[in-house]
Amino acid sequence: MQRKALIAANWKMHTTSASARKLAEDVAKTWNGGEDREVLLAPPFTVLKEVASALAGTDIILAGQNVCWEEQGAYTGEISPTMLKDSGATAAIIGHSERRQLFGEDDAMINKRLRGALAFDLLPILCCGETLTERENGKTFNVLETQIRQALADVAQADIASVVIAYEPVWAIGTGKTATTEQAQEAHGFLRRLIEKLYKKNIAEQMRILYGGSVKPANVDELMQQTDIDGALVGGAALDAESFGRIINFS
Repeated sequence: MQRKALIAANWKMHTTSASARKLAEDVAKTWNGGEDREVLLAPPFTVLKEVASALAGTDIILAGQNVCWEEQGAYTGEISPTMLKDSGATAAIIGHSERRQLFGEDDAMINKRLRGALAFDLLPILCCGETLTERENGKTFNVLETQIRQALADVAQADIASVVIAYEPVWAIGTGKTATTEQAQEAHGFLRRLIEKLYKKNIAEQMRILYGGSVKPANVDELMQQTDIDGALVGGAALDAESFGRIINFS
């Protein structure tokens, strides 16, 4: 079946108010629109409202780079689903490898974040991926299955259609290395079969699975031609409007 592509930009810890507004405005100018694809920007929390203002009148989706599972409370340093929505966001990245690797977020916490996002009608982009050591030891599929099973624990079939998965091999993030199209497709195909096993075939066929790992203008067309790759989670190349514009207008 034809799934609508999603190209998501993760700005990570970059931009201040002025530069964020300009980047968002410049991205919007490059976006040609299209029935077959969507564009999403995930700026730092501090500039969400600025970016929301810059995107007003466009169909570009705004997302947080993370989200807490509670609406409010004693959670210093966290941002709640209602805070994200109040800032104009309708989506959230969850379980990014940098949150796992650098900040110790485990699968149980990621599951709580995911269910919190769903409870407040935020579109969750659930990240998963293996390290270089895990891939070299032949553990890629075991790692992916563990991460997905635990992240989706207690997520009802009625809610799973709202989830987007992003496969991001840790060894290809910010390194300039990219999984070959065959490696990326193999992982995406495995993830789709896993969703079919956990839920149903029609759900697996509808689910969007993005590739994240040094996506660039030079490789986006080939990646997007793969059967099970439905979009991209873009880091460094998303910080330049011309570069990201080429990616979102892939052919």
